[in-house]
Amino acid sequence: MATKGAAVVVRARASRAWATWRTAANQRIRGAVGLTQDPPDRCDDPGLSYQRVDAVARLVHGDLASMLVGGVGSLFLEMLHPYSMAGVADHSRYREDTLGRVLQTANFIGVTTYGERRTALATIERVRAIHEAVRGVADDGTPYVASDPHLLEWVHVAGTYMFLRAYEAFGARRLAPEELDEYVNDQVQVARDLGVLDPPTSYADLRERLERFRPELRLSIDGITARDFLAAGVPGGALQRVAYRVIVESSYSLLPWWAPELLGVASRPLWRRAVVRPTMRLLSRAIRAVVPPAPQVTSPRPPSTTRT
Repeated sequence: MATKGAAVVVRARASRAWATWRTAANQRIRGAVGLTQDPPDRCDDPGLSYQRVDAVARLVHGDLASMLVGGVGSLFLEMLHPYSMAGVADHSRYREDTLGRVLQTANFIGVTTYGERRTALATIERVRAIHEAVRGVADDGTPYVASDPHLLEWVHVAGTYMFLRAYEAFGARRLAPEELDEYVNDQVQVARDLGVLDPPTSYADLRERLERFRPELRLSIDGITARDFLAAGVPGGALQRVAYRVIVESSYSLLPWWAPELLGVASRPLWRRAVVRPTMRLLSRAIRAVVPPAPQVTSPRPPSTTRT
């Protein structure tokens, strides 16, 4: 009995120590990527929630590790549109307040994925007002405004594609083929509310839209500056710098095949498949151990072993 009692005490102490360490590690990881505030309030009431409570978007957006890769990748892809990039360069303080911008973006995604409808719509209206003020002239003399539905569509397509690609590669579980379409369709309402006139509604449509933008894409001078800044990352400790390098290289590996050349980065497909992606999968599991994915309200789905 004494031996059993001692074992129970040891297990209890070990459990408390693990919980304490995980809480501290959770805060360090979130703080390192700019998530210095608590997540927005979550709504699981189907009658009040902006997003469907069992949406695939809640699965994808609740996985921090893959969202980091998808977020970095979406920025690399978005900067290839010179007019979108001009708006960022002329009106954003991304170099002075990088983590602040990360927090703003994370809060927007959190509210429109997990929040109440009225809160999400109020947040969207604030973003629309900001977009109206973001206007100027690009490097080729073309006027731009961030509220242009065409530019909004580009940002939407690039982000949706990269977040989905990152979850496919590094997410907590495999997505069934129909879930790819569901995720794209989950993003339709927020895109329309932001001002996109005709957002894609399926994975095939998403990929076709991406191809449709290709003739417009090039790396401007502002894009080169942003690319180099994003690739270098925010200064930190040695471990943080290594982890960030893995995230950057992982994001390169998920870009459309034609994008690395436009960005001016080496494609290196074999090295990224053989070394970078396995390393990122290990890092993803480590992150999920201390920052668990958001809980899901799920409907039964057939198992799938297919990854597109």
